[in-house]
Amino acid sequence: MALNLFGFTIQKQEKPELTNQSFVTPVPEDGVTTITAGGYFGTFVDIDASAKSEVALISRYREIAAYPDCDNAIEEIVSDAIAATDNEAPVAISLDKTGLSDNLKKVIMEEFDTITQLLDFNTRAHDIFKRWYIDGRLFYQKVIDTKNPKSGIVELRYIDPKKIRKVRTIDKNKQKDGVDLITKTEDFYIYNEKGLGYVAGVVPTSNLNSGIKISSDTITFCPSGVIDLERNIVLGYLHKAIKPVNQLKMMTDSLVIYRLARAPERRIFYIDIGNLPKLKAEQYMKDVMARYRNKIVYDSATGEIKDDRKFMTMLEDFWLPRREGGRGTEITTLPGGENLGQIADIEYFQNKVYQSLNIPMSRFQEQAGFNFGRQAEINRDELKFGKFINRLTKKFSFLFQDLLKTQLILKGIATEADFEQIKDKIEYTFAKDQYYEELKNAENIRNRVDVLNQIQPYVGTYYSMQYVRKNILKMTDEQIQNIENENEEEPPPPAPGSPEAQQAAELGNQQQQ
Repeated sequence: MALNLFGFTIQKQEKPELTNQSFVTPVPEDGVTTITAGGYFGTFVDIDASAKSEVALISRYREIAAYPDCDNAIEEIVSDAIAATDNEAPVAISLDKTGLSDNLKKVIMEEFDTITQLLDFNTRAHDIFKRWYIDGRLFYQKVIDTKNPKSGIVELRYIDPKKIRKVRTIDKNKQKDGVDLITKTEDFYIYNEKGLGYVAGVVPTSNLNSGIKISSDTITFCPSGVIDLERNIVLGYLHKAIKPVNQLKMMTDSLVIYRLARAPERRIFYIDIGNLPKLKAEQYMKDVMARYRNKIVYDSATGEIKDDRKFMTMLEDFWLPRREGGRGTEITTLPGGENLGQIADIEYFQNKVYQSLNIPMSRFQEQAGFNFGRQAEINRDELKFGKFINRLTKKFSFLFQDLLKTQLILKGIATEADFEQIKDKIEYTFAKDQYYEELKNAENIRNRVDVLNQIQPYVGTYYSMQYVRKNILKMTDEQIQNIENENEEEPPPPAPGSPEAQQAAELGNQQQQ
């Protein structure tokens, strides 16, 4: 079946009908909308602002991501996932576990470099990862040359997730016993330039949920991996932070309002009105207020004297009448708020925001600094955060996996079946903080050498050299073979006390001086 998409044609093989029939609908791992073949789909948002569609969720994620405290936490996550290095690429590919030949490895690595260049990943890695983290999904259109498909992908165009949706149709065959068996499934995308889904308060138009049908091979879709199985919607990693961020906003706004209303001290004037009638009493009150609030101002520019009368507001003085028999006219002071400096409730909800995003609290404490010491001194929250970052990068690696698969198939380097066999063995390594990584590696080597020195007298009796290399020094078979080959090529070190050893020591001392 040939599909004409965006000016080019993609030839796609028809999927054969399922031979292993089942009555259970496949559980989607990417939040695909499942419909019966020939049916329709739609999204909606109810009036209580509870998101019922991906479009509403994405808008909510982007809204809370702009809040300063939430943005600060997001920057911590993105900065750890995409390390800012000067000379090292943000991501690299490792094919050591695939078992491929060196020439084929070289070709695949070159195609991977092409993919990163199309994404401009070396300069825009931070922005791309942050966009994926906030929205919870990432879409790219793979543009190819229709006249020369073997040239591979020529351009990658970003697609707003609010304008595209993945859909799956299912063909069912009703059996004699009334059970529906699934016979065929088809995945495709629906794209609408105006966006998909209804908007709260807007009457839906006839073409709001309509769009063009796009083959699944044309789009690269990288979901967050978090699925709401009840509504079958892809959730973002900011989903847990929606409520804490809203609570923090309300608490912050209420604190500002309270401080503005309760900060100033105000006077209370009790005016004795005697037995005056109500109308005369009100007029008397206004006269007294005007008498005490009139302010004569001399304007030096014009030489005029003007009456600067101010009006009473809720933040200023109070004027209260008092009937005859009271204590007469009296002026008292209403004190301002006494707990204006207490922000414990604000800090509580701020911590809830950081906890919902799995950020260690120690990173936002002023007295806490980053510890570059031993691994044993790193707290448990930092270890959990490091594992969380590793899970994020593995989910994000699906973007490279899908693009690399398309590139290799278009150029005839590998078939779809070949790539399925090696895709789980391809490793995508993201750059780390070099200073911390070097300290960690040095500490690991130091600990292993210390253990090796302790068991050295027992090597050859209770422990073999092979056991020491694999279990103490943690070497792989390939590393062991390479070291043995290097030892055979290199000359043996001079014996202690020999003239060669003394000469090497003197040369080392001269270099240090």
